[in-house]
This record gives sequence, structure tokens and C-alpha cells, in this order.
Amino acid sequence: MKNISFLICIATVFLTNCANTNEDKPLAKKYVIETHSYAEPNDAVITHLDLDVSVDFDVKQIKGTASYNISSNNASEIILDSKFLEVSKVLVDGKEVTFTMGDFNEQLGQALKIPIQSNSKQITVHYNTTNKTEALQWLSPQQTADKKEPFLFTQGQAILTRTWIPIQDSPQIRVTYNATVKVPSQLMAVMSAENPKTKNNNGIYTFKMRQAISPYLIALAVGDINYKAVSNRTGIYAEPSLLEKAHFEFSDMEKMVVAAENLYGKYDWDQFDVIVLPPSFPFGGMENPRLTFATPTVIAGDKSLTSLIAHELAHSWSGNLVTNATWNDFWLNEGFTVYFEMRIMEALYGKDRANMLALIGRQDLEEELEGFKDSPNDTKLKLDLEGRNPDDGMNSIAYDKGYLFLRTLEETVGRIEFDAFLKNYFKSHAFSTMTTERFITYLNTNLLEKNKITFNTEEWIYKPGIPENQAVITSNKFEIVEQTIASFLKNNTIDKTLTQDWTTQEWVHFVRNFPKTITPEQMELIDNAFDLTHSNNSYIAMVWFEQAITHNYKANNVDEMISSFLNKVGRRWYVSTLFKAYKNSNKVEEALEIYKNSRGNYHSVTINTIDAMLGYKN
Repeated sequence: MKNISFLICIATVFLTNCANTNEDKPLAKKYVIETHSYAEPNDAVITHLDLDVSVDFDVKQIKGTASYNISSNNASEIILDSKFLEVSKVLVDGKEVTFTMGDFNEQLGQALKIPIQSNSKQITVHYNTTNKTEALQWLSPQQTADKKEPFLFTQGQAILTRTWIPIQDSPQIRVTYNATVKVPSQLMAVMSAENPKTKNNNGIYTFKMRQAISPYLIALAVGDINYKAVSNRTGIYAEPSLLEKAHFEFSDMEKMVVAAENLYGKYDWDQFDVIVLPPSFPFGGMENPRLTFATPTVIAGDKSLTSLIAHELAHSWSGNLVTNATWNDFWLNEGFTVYFEMRIMEALYGKDRANMLALIGRQDLEEELEGFKDSPNDTKLKLDLEGRNPDDGMNSIAYDKGYLFLRTLEETVGRIEFDAFLKNYFKSHAFSTMTTERFITYLNTNLLEKNKITFNTEEWIYKPGIPENQAVITSNKFEIVEQTIASFLKNNTIDKTLTQDWTTQEWVHFVRNFPKTITPEQMELIDNAFDLTHSNNSYIAMVWFEQAITHNYKANNVDEMISSFLNKVGRRWYVSTLFKAYKNSNKVEEALEIYKNSRGNYHSVTINTIDAMLGYKN
């Protein structure tokens, strides 16, 4: 009896110690080396954020505290990322400590080093943003749709969250968060979290994100916005004058969610809302969980550009649910998302439309490959971005080569097998991060070896360019468009009955495929027939303006329309396409004249790209 009692005692002590140890240990997974963050999460990692801040439009500043629950492996310090922030005080478990700031790096900012004890549970950072903060864009009333109230939005991808919140800014570190945000009483605040549907009287809003997300997905917008539901789990936020237009444009959102769930499993984020931001927003969309940020340039009046919403929805699985561990693995987010987007579009609108979208992406990819002919390593899916801004990897290679790789896999193994594989991939890795190497292992084990298929995965991922075994995408509709171009060039006339039912994708293909020899006079004939210079469709306008710049087309007041477009639209893809056309046409001085006037309307993400492109010195 003594021996049994002794063993029970020892076992009890052992289990108690194990339980205590598990509480103090970091997450069970091991983190990979991340060259774009100072954090050392294998030593000490954040697990939950409590954000308490005020938004001051008068001084253009966010100020308050970021408090974190932490877990450590007997570490003596925890390191956060910080850039262009002023840190005034740091507490550890409620007691003020002496913190240090590392040397400043232009890309990464500074390491915020906080001393902790082996049993420390919480840190609190008192801080404020500065006028150099890159994630924030403060807009005057004149820069909004309604021109009545100011507006603020954040953009955290890739490593800009550290410029408005001191945080461990690596995609492999996932946190839950709560937030209290104080804003002017006439405005509403919304975040990538559970959101209010109406304004309150005191301007204090509280938020909860109960699913763990990567820091780049923490997002905030503040403005004069209203909400209108599309379904019980989808809806639109927008300025009052845009709300009805946006609601009509995105009225298929619930259908998209259903189509996505039918493909790859349950939507795990409860709510899928979209906020239409002012036109300076630098991206088409940003997949912030529960609240996609979207550009107003997709409001065309005919739902023709809503594949962007399908894309951001798809990120709810590829990107938000299963996230690239580092920015070198970015293709895991975007290649999968483009593939998923095309499947949603096919399910709702048919294979013809999906193939047209995919072919336009294929054209984008060819242009990107040509642009990287002097740096072929940038055409690999798995990148090496050490010492570079991870934004350098956010191009058509990740999106469209990634898509082509997955579509080729699908056609090789068969859609039924591939769909089952993807559905299980998302389910088995939900709320975790993924490296390229781990994905290859999973692919080999669960798809290729299982089906006894040999596939050149490593060539697709680790070699430049496009392998020979690529899926061939065709479109009968695009063939008809090309015949129409050929007929026009031969006869200088177009039968308008041939174009009356064209989609946006057909018009884009038409304009993009003008031959190099097309003359300004021929472009004027086309413009007089279809008034493309004054198109209300931003995508068609952009590709038309690109051709006008390239071919020195000057009729129908096109130069003034291009200048106006570049002053109103801040979407980086559109802006960079047109400024690149100026540069390639030896019209840099003309571009700089426009840019000097438009630059103040752009987000820092767009400014950085165009500054470098045009050699602009502020």
C-alpha cells in the first residue's frame, strides 16, 4: 500500500508540473525563421491582443495601448516589431519596465525589446502613431465620395501593421484580439472583427475577433459609413451616396459564399461583409477577415467586375484560414485564391466567363515574365526576399503562375480527386500557417503518391519561368474578339452588332490586343464608335488609356481624361500600369507633371511604387 501511495503521489506531482509547464510554454508548433520580423516567437510569442486607442483626425494620430497575453519558453525578453511609432511606456504584468529600441532599418523598422520574467503573462505598450506611419491613410472630406466627413483606413499587408500597432508582425504568428476604438461621434469605426451595423452616440466602438489571425489582417476603417445587409451573413458598408450602388453591384455575395462552401467546406468566419473605401485604396480588395476592404473601381453598374469579391471571399480559406508562414511563401495565399476564385465564377456564371478571366490572367503573367527577364529568380513561386520589401513578391507570378500550377495539377489528376484534396487541405490545416516545403510533402502524400501520379512539382515551384506541361486555356469568345480586331484592321469598320453583348472581359481583350502598328487614326475610329475614352468601367478605361499613351492617341480629350483618372483613382495596379506606359513611351516628364498633382491622393503603398518607377524625389 505504501508503494502504491507513493507512486500515486509521484504521478500527481508529475501531472501537476506538466500542466503548469504547458501553461507557460509557447504554442506547440515551432516557428520558422522569418527575415521580415524581429520577433523570436520560439522564445516568446504573443497570443492575444487587447487594443485600446483613440483616433484623432485633427492631429492625424492614433494613440493608446496595445496589451498582449504572452507565452514564453523561459525567455528573458520578448521582441515586437515597430516602425515610425512613438513608444512612451511599457508595462509587464502591470509594472513599468525599461524597454529598448533596436537600430532602425528602412524596411523593417525597429525591434522593441521588452524584458520579461519566465512567468510573465502580459505586456502593455503605450504608444502613438506619427506622420510617417505607412499603414494609415488620412483623407480629407474632399477625398471621399460624399465630401462631408474625413476618412481613415489601414492597410497592413505585407509588413505595415507594425507602423500603427507595435506587434510581432509575421504572418506565422496568429492572435485573437479585442479592441476599443474612440472616434468622432459623427463617424463609425469598423474592423476585421465583429462589427456594429449602426452608428452610436458616443463614438466608442468595441470589437472582438475570436478566431486567431495573422497581424497583417488586423484592419480598421473610420468614416461616415452606413450598412445594408445582402443576407443574414453578408452585407455592405459604404458612404451614403455609394451604398445603394454597391449593394446592387455585390448582391450576389451570398450566392458566392454558398458556391464556395459547396466546393471546399464551411465558411468559418461567421460574417462576410464588404466595405467600399474611397478611391485612394491601393488594392482592388484586401481580404481582412469578416470585412473585406474594396476599391470603388469595381462598381461598374453591371456586376462585371465582381470576380474581385469572389477572390477576396476565396481568401477566407486560402490565406486567412491557411496562411503563408513567411512572405517567401506568398504564392500559397494567392495562387490558391485565384484558382478558388475561378471555380466560384465558373459555378455561378459558367465556364466561358471563368476561362476569359483565366486567359486575362495568363496575359498578365506573360507581361510579368517579360518584365522579369533580367531577374529570372523573381519568376519562381518560392521566393527569397531577404533584404527586400516583401511587397516585391506581390505580383502576377504568385497569382497567375500559382493558379496555372494548380490548374495543371487539377487537369493531371482529375477535378474530383483535386477537389477532395483541396477540401481536406483547408480542413486539416485550418487556422494554421503553411510553408512551401510542408505543402509539397502534403501534396505528395495526399494526392500524387496516393494516385500514383508523377508530377514536376519542384520545377513549377523552384525554377524560373513556366514548365512545358502547363494547362492550355481557351475561349471561343476571345477567338471571336480577335476576329473582330482582324476585320477592323482590314476594313477600318466594325459591325457594332458584334459587340453589343460583350462582357467587360471581351472589351479588355479587344483593347489589349491592338497590334503595335495600330495608328492614332484607327484608334479614333474605335473611340468614335464606342466612346472608350469616357467609359464608366474603370478596367476598360485603364486598358484604353494604356493604349492611348503607348500609341500617342490624342483625340476626344483623352489626355485630360487620363490625368483626371490618375487624380481620382489610387488603385496601384491601374496607376502603375499607366505610369509605366508613360515611362516606356519616353514620356516621363509628362508623367511627372500628372504625378505631382495626384501623388497626395495615393496611399503610401502606391506612392512607393510610383516614386521608384519615375525616379521621383519629394
